[in-house]
Amino acid sequence: MLTTEQLQKIANLQKECETHDGILLKLNWDMLRQRENHSMDFFHYVDGELVAYLALYGFGSTVEVCGMVKPAHRNQNHFTNLWKQALPVIKEKGYKKVLLNAPSTSESAKGWLKNLPCTYDLSEYQMVWKWRSLEESSGIQLRQSTEDDVPFEIELDVLGFGMSQEDAEIHQQEVKNYPNDTHFIIEADGKSVGKIRVSRNDGESYIYGFVVHPDFQGNGYGRQALQAVVHMEQPSGNPIRLEVEAKNRNALRLYESIGFQTVQGQDYYLWDE
Repeated sequence: MLTTEQLQKIANLQKECETHDGILLKLNWDMLRQRENHSMDFFHYVDGELVAYLALYGFGSTVEVCGMVKPAHRNQNHFTNLWKQALPVIKEKGYKKVLLNAPSTSESAKGWLKNLPCTYDLSEYQMVWKWRSLEESSGIQLRQSTEDDVPFEIELDVLGFGMSQEDAEIHQQEVKNYPNDTHFIIEADGKSVGKIRVSRNDGESYIYGFVVHPDFQGNGYGRQALQAVVHMEQPSGNPIRLEVEAKNRNALRLYESIGFQTVQGQDYYLWDE
């Protein structure tokens, strides 16, 4: 696993880059804390100070690439060198799809990407809930998932997120090992209709993997489930965050109607080699 010192240096560099550039970086901290080895992380130090970092995040057959460079050390090929170290690992692990992540307003990231053989693929919005009065959710119940629910959760990932069966099975194995996450099944009238996952890390609450089975969509179950999670997390005082793909307009409107506001966009570019 990454050491406490390494994680702290990553966090310090992230804070400096975000403050300097006025952006939010997507570093998937829930995954970073669960690294089994260092093969997916690449560091560049100058006099013991971390000045550049690149991370790989595997999601089945897809790998996402995220990273950052200390503002005072940019334009020195540090990130390019880390990328060259990462490429053999990507090939060795057999990933079929490589997505390069860049905050939508990051000029330095977009400048680096211009020199790569990649094409724009998709965008996500990072959203945070702003307080407003919400209705009580009386039509659904949230219960913690069990081992018996795994096939249903895999089915939902396939139907809701377009994952292959194999990728969905791998994804479920991975996320069930995150100690700060709670997995819920959404029930209505005694039937399992969807799922939602809540992760608490560093004083923030994140909503992941939220999907209602297509057979039960259009009944308001999704809205009620989101409201129930917000009610559940409010006493913690944590900011409540989620991400949604930009082209998913229905989900975006749902989140906005409950009080979520966009705070940052993340663009993804498909590596063409």
